[in-house]
Amino acid sequence: MENGHLAVRRLRYLPAVGSPYGVEVLDFAALRAMDPQRRRTLPQRPDFHVLALVGSGTGGHEADFRAHGLREGSVVWIRPGTVHRWSDVETVDGPLVLFRPAFLPGFTAAEAAAPVCWELDAPRLDLALLAAGHLGREHRAVAVTPARASGELLSHLLAALLLRVLPAGTGAGPGEADGDGRGAGGTAPSGGRHAEVFRAYRTAVEEHFADWHHVTDYARALGHDVRTLTRATRAVTGEGAKAFLDQRVLLEAKRILAHTDVPVAGCARRLGFADAGNFTTFFRRQTGIPPGAWREGAEAGREGARAGREGAGAGALPGGPR
Repeated sequence: MENGHLAVRRLRYLPAVGSPYGVEVLDFAALRAMDPQRRRTLPQRPDFHVLALVGSGTGGHEADFRAHGLREGSVVWIRPGTVHRWSDVETVDGPLVLFRPAFLPGFTAAEAAAPVCWELDAPRLDLALLAAGHLGREHRAVAVTPARASGELLSHLLAALLLRVLPAGTGAGPGEADGDGRGAGGTAPSGGRHAEVFRAYRTAVEEHFADWHHVTDYARALGHDVRTLTRATRAVTGEGAKAFLDQRVLLEAKRILAHTDVPVAGCARRLGFADAGNFTTFFRRQTGIPPGAWREGAEAGREGARAGREGAGAGALPGGPR
C-alpha cells in the first residue's frame, strides 16, 4: 500500500540460511546493521510475529496508530499484518525473535489478550533475557550442527519465553488452567474449548472480514451458533464476537485511509460495503467521526511527527528485519 508520502512495506518471512524451522533470533544491533538506510523508521507490515525485548536503552515504536515508548524492560509483540515502524531504536539493545504464525499455534488465547507493548520489572527481565539467550543459542546450533537441533525443541523454548514475558491477565499456556477450566490470569487457557473455537473464528475473520460483516456468516461456516462464538470470543478477548469483527474491519479501514490514496468510496468497496454511505455510517459509529475527517487527522499527525523528527535531525526511511 502506498500514497504520495508513505509506502507500507510488506515483509515476507525469509529465514536466514540454516533456519528451516520457522523461527529466527537476532537483536537490535543486527537490525540496525542490516538496515543502514534506516528503512525501519517508516511503516512496514510483516506476515510473521516479532517479539522484542529491550535489555537496555530508550527509544520508540508505533503500531497501528499508537506510539509506545521503549526503555529497559519493554516487551513488544508485533502480530502478522500489523502496520508498525521502529520510530527510534538507535540506542536500544536486546533480542528480536521472528516466528511464523503456525510455529506456535497453542498460544492463541495469550496472543489475543496481550497488548502490543508492556513492561517487565528487573527480575522478570533478567529471566526473560536468559530464556531468549537459550533460544538464541539453540537457534544458532541449527546452522552449526543441524543434527543436534529440532523444531520441537525450538518451539518449546519459544513457548517458555512467551510464558516468561506475558503480562498478568493474558491467560495460561497449554495445559495450565484452574479448576473451572480458565487460565490463571482469568482467560481461557490456550488449549481449552473456548480458545479452540475462538482460534477458528479469528482465522475465519482474518480470511473473510472484507466480505462477511455478520457473525451469523461465521457461525454458519464454522458449524457453531452465534452464542457459542460470542462466549468463546469474550472468554479470550474480553469482547463479543460482533465487536471483535467490527474492530477488525475498522482497523483495516484505518490502514487503508492512513496509508493509501484510495478514496473513501474505494475503501468501502475493498471492505465489502454496499456503498460509501453504509461505510461512513459504520465508521462514524465506531469512531465518532466520518472516514474523511479521520484521514485528515491521521495525515496531520504524520506531518507533525515528520516535522519533529526532522527538527531533531533524525532522517527517516522505511524497513524492518527483512
